[in-house]
Amino acid sequence: MKKIICITGASAGFGKATVEIFAQNGHDLIIAARRKDKIKSIANEIIQKYKVNVLPIELDVRNQSAVKNAFDNLPENWKKIDVLINNAGLASGLDKIQDGNIDDWEKMLDTNVKGLLYVSKEVIPLMIAQKKGHIINIGSTAGKEVYQKGNVYCASKHAVDALTKGMRIDLLEHGIKVTQIAPGAAETEFSEVRFYGDKEKAKNVYQGFKPMSAEDVAEIIYYTTTLPEHLCINDLVVTSLAQANSVYIHRE
Repeated sequence: MKKIICITGASAGFGKATVEIFAQNGHDLIIAARRKDKIKSIANEIIQKYKVNVLPIELDVRNQSAVKNAFDNLPENWKKIDVLINNAGLASGLDKIQDGNIDDWEKMLDTNVKGLLYVSKEVIPLMIAQKKGHIINIGSTAGKEVYQKGNVYCASKHAVDALTKGMRIDLLEHGIKVTQIAPGAAETEFSEVRFYGDKEKAKNVYQGFKPMSAEDVAEIIYYTTTLPEHLCINDLVVTSLAQANSVYIHRE
């Protein structure tokens, strides 16, 4: 059955790969990201390639009024959102807490925590009205333990872990599924963003082992939406074979 899938952070990494897999399977998509040209280009590409409907939205999830405005002004035929994938997120900087940059802290908390809340706040009432829906929050192994210099990023992903559990409880009576997917190291733009565009430094993060790809994670995201209506994956932690958790990675 065709569904409407809403994905934030859809212009790169997990988000873009997730757009692709849902489109391959015939679903219509609301794709949101900050980069206007990129998101429009992806929408046109997906429409031509898969003949599905795509609604691109230029959106910075950190801006609460912009988020509210975007969802208030969705065309009626787009308001029956079946799946929300709260994917927008980032790490910025890698410093010990005493050396941390406050701008980095605010960027991570505003995107990873508040942005997830702002978008969920707008979509949940639509799902409650339908008496069904599925919210998928993209967490991290960094939300399961803390590593040196990860402090605020880990805190933001621990918040995603807690919020997902809270959503699951609060939405239980409405028949809405809530899932957290917590990936480990995956070779995307993630480390490049963390290191302020330093591609060489980012590349070194993935040396000596085979990390996951964005497509690997997208397949898992898609899988969680294919289960029977009476089943819900609450929490799914996934890493490459070489990685046990955020701290331990076996490198050749």
